[in-house]
Amino acid sequence: MSGNKSGKFSFRQRMLSFKYAFNGIFLMLRNEHNAWIHSLAAVFAVSAGFYFGITKHEWIAVILAIAVVFAAEAFNSAIELLVDKISPDYDVSAGKIKDMAAGAVLITAIAAAIAGMIVFIPYFLQLFQ
Repeated sequence: MSGNKSGKFSFRQRMLSFKYAFNGIFLMLRNEHNAWIHSLAAVFAVSAGFYFGITKHEWIAVILAIAVVFAAEAFNSAIELLVDKISPDYDVSAGKIKDMAAGAVLITAIAAAIAGMIVFIPYFLQLFQ
């Protein structure tokens, strides 16, 4: 949370920044129910990738889709916490901000699902031939 104010490189500060980042991931997974849904989908996609032996390019698409959804969920969680801190009472504008952030997560989740279908449907169809 605290930064290196001197502007000099500090290995200790770099290590602390990783600690804070992993803490943020842990907080998101612990507190956001939708992150568990995304985690389940990610486990399913990675398992299917190993099962079907998808190509290197397909792995890139799957990994990027998973990463984008988790990043969007983290941004959404951070925005919601910030809005709640700034505007603890009900406020129409605050609600709109939170809805837009949630909408961004939905957009990325839909795009990830479409990418997953493009990658995996041909493999699943081969099971029935």
